[in-house]
Amino acid sequence: MLGYRSLAALRAFVETGSVAQAAARLGRTAPQVGRLLAALEAELGFALFTRHNRRLLLTAEGARFYAQAERVLAGHDGLDRLGREIRQGQRDDHLRLLIAPQVSNAFIGDALAAMAERAPGFTATVESRVRLDIESWVGQEHFDLAVTVLPLTHPALEVEEFCQVEAVAALHPDHPLAARDALELADIAGEALVVTHPRSLIRQRLEALFREAGQSPRIRFETTSGAVACQLASRGIALAIADPFVAQSSGAAPLVMRRFRPAIPLHYGLLFPTWQPRSGTVEAFAALVAAAGQRHAAALAAATRRG
Repeated sequence: MLGYRSLAALRAFVETGSVAQAAARLGRTAPQVGRLLAALEAELGFALFTRHNRRLLLTAEGARFYAQAERVLAGHDGLDRLGREIRQGQRDDHLRLLIAPQVSNAFIGDALAAMAERAPGFTATVESRVRLDIESWVGQEHFDLAVTVLPLTHPALEVEEFCQVEAVAALHPDHPLAARDALELADIAGEALVVTHPRSLIRQRLEALFREAGQSPRIRFETTSGAVACQLASRGIALAIADPFVAQSSGAAPLVMRRFRPAIPLHYGLLFPTWQPRSGTVEAFAALVAAAGQRHAAALAAATRRG
């Protein structure tokens, strides 16, 4: 079984960039850290490291392993913090939040600001997670509340939908279609598109609409990030069908959003772990998130209708 000390040594090495600095962070000697890393590599049975110009670097397999190891370590950190707070008799005013990237700027900031004003002792750890990571972090990470796009089902989660938006057409203001109030599938059939990865909800629904119409989308660019798709659309080189929260938070400019039909609804939900009771802080913050999300969703819908 993989030991915590070896995993902690790996994290310290990755974050500091060298065995010597990892040792300084952990309060150990460089040979001790080196032995921990060598033991981890031997236990795993594949190379975690390679040498380049006398520097020790992660292999591709090592980077893949570390990405998962970091989630395990983050869960351990959360449990350690919780145990410390219980020992010290602290109130449960700290939340660990797992948030879809597109909503952190859209409305999570509003909820955090409101909670901080309401409860001076409130603190939070906010980490970004995409929906497709659900299987890895639900079973291995300690968290109090997650916010992401649905659908999402898991036996360890209680899911409560709190707002809905519709995907929009995101394009440069000088694009010929930008003059329209709304775009239909037939309007974009011949247009160059920038799309997200095949497992994304919008990509799947868009391709289904094209199949139903007996057509194929003209995909020019593909990216794993909805924000990057909007940024490319803002360059005028393609059109994106995007989550309006993503388009709003992407920083892409100049960019306009237009209604898209047939509608592609996107539902957002609050995710609560079933293995722990909801504290008063969790309930209060969840209510603030829901209110902020509904407010921003309504504002986006109104802005898109105005064109």
